[in-house]
Amino acid sequence: MGLERADDAGVYKVTDEIAIIQTVDFFTPIVDDPYWFGQIAAANALSDVYAMGGVPRTAMNLVAFPAKDMDVSVLRRIIEGGLVKMGEAGVVLVGGHTVEDTELKYGLSVTGFIHPDRVLTKKNLRVGDRLILTKPLGTGIISTAIKGGLASKAIIDQVTESMATLNKNAAEVMEDFPVHACTDITGFGFLGHLAEMVVGSGCGVGIAASSVPVFPETLEYGAMGLVPAGAYRNREFRLSMVDFASSVDRVLQDVLFDPQTSGGLLICVAPERAEDLLKALKAKGVQDAALVGVVVAEPKERIIVE
Repeated sequence: MGLERADDAGVYKVTDEIAIIQTVDFFTPIVDDPYWFGQIAAANALSDVYAMGGVPRTAMNLVAFPAKDMDVSVLRRIIEGGLVKMGEAGVVLVGGHTVEDTELKYGLSVTGFIHPDRVLTKKNLRVGDRLILTKPLGTGIISTAIKGGLASKAIIDQVTESMATLNKNAAEVMEDFPVHACTDITGFGFLGHLAEMVVGSGCGVGIAASSVPVFPETLEYGAMGLVPAGAYRNREFRLSMVDFASSVDRVLQDVLFDPQTSGGLLICVAPERAEDLLKALKAKGVQDAALVGVVVAEPKERIIVE
């Protein structure tokens, strides 16, 4: 599995029992604190392995650092933050590469393991399946509010902790359920990543907008116009396959297109086990998990948001 399809990671079959999952992700700081930035960047990079149903095992650091303008202690704290998340995930840091750059960047190249028959992709929706989202939306809008000095300390702390939270617990729980497809919600936003699942599936999806978890203050900031440019790009790219009911407010539409950093998993599960999976997620500490939609036969390859 590789470039021929838009999945979350590449998969290479080694034996009949083992396949490796490979992914890479890095970006510029999303928060001011270097230690938290390291945790968030690492959690974000590890997430793609969890989305494929696998277990991350090794990682390599990717660093761009402005050595002439920034003290090396900042880099040390970033690496420490990343190591904390790798330790939490049971991942071994085996190397990395650093270059000097004018802009700080950090992330990981990650390798995970999975049985070849248990790989989860985006393209296996089945009519009747339920969709569960494991983290609230709004990190892009909240980050824009943070940059503008408008976000409250409470929401900064809440969003930072959420972005730094691994999708490990959610991934472990879904192993015991009939999950047919999965992805993680990142830069293309909720509707952008859902669209990737819908395209070519022969199915459509109905989303209950009021059931989608959203961080506190997100709608308030969105109404103030604190919507990142990426949300508008996501909307422009995928709006042609999305039908919004007149009751869905424009601000909430923006939230559904909002680019996320280290967002949750979007899990497609057989309908008879959806409630059980939701209860199991919450019991494992994934408290914001919510049933947000259903896979439908018609209209084909469209998303209906009501």
